[in-house]
Amino acid sequence: MKKNSPALILSIILFLFWEILARYVNLAFILPWPTLIIERFWQLKKILICHHLIATLKISFISLTISLVLAIVLAIFMDINKNIENAIYPIIVTSQTIPITTIAPIFILWFGYSIWSKVLVAIIITFFPVTINIAQGLKSIKEEHLELFKSMGASKLDIFIKLKIPSTLPYFFSSLKMAIPFVIIGTTIGEWLGANEGLGYFSKRMMTQLDGAGVFAPAILISIIVVFIVKFISLVEDKLLIWVKK
Repeated sequence: MKKNSPALILSIILFLFWEILARYVNLAFILPWPTLIIERFWQLKKILICHHLIATLKISFISLTISLVLAIVLAIFMDINKNIENAIYPIIVTSQTIPITTIAPIFILWFGYSIWSKVLVAIIITFFPVTINIAQGLKSIKEEHLELFKSMGASKLDIFIKLKIPSTLPYFFSSLKMAIPFVIIGTTIGEWLGANEGLGYFSKRMMTQLDGAGVFAPAILISIIVVFIVKFISLVEDKLLIWVKK
């Protein structure tokens, strides 16, 4: 509890500052105060949680699964062959320089308002940091450990399974915790630009109605979901990677 005290105190200070400033400005459609946002969220909780949240989580899960598989495969190939790394790495970096708002409409033209236009947006945002992090994990093997395995006659497969995978697991969990916010952000951006359901779509709809608190309400739900998922992953990591703490 003590280690979280500074963050809790800072959050309360920011909350109070926002509340006072927003009430002073008194333009709720532009800058709603936190208590008004919470009140609006409570009013909209049923449609947000039972309908739009499910749509967003469905797309996020599909996008995260594809991103992780793609990232792991690319990272392994980059670790196996330096030429493959030199060929793939610039493409991966270039994919992050393309503004999402310029290519998302193209995906909508290709796939319409189906889930796949949103999935592609989320994947593009998510897979880059995950790929780089896992690739870094595969390269983090200590030279003395590698030499020890080779001196014991270990094959490349043995080295990969028994040395590289365990050494990369902390990087994988870090990537996973990083990917959760990215994939949900990517999903909501895709929904904002073109969808007929989801938290991003709902936020955009509230904006057209000049409902400032309604725009922020999905953000509260997204923040809560992300915090709980990341916390759960951290607990799983602590249980599985016991040797890291030793």
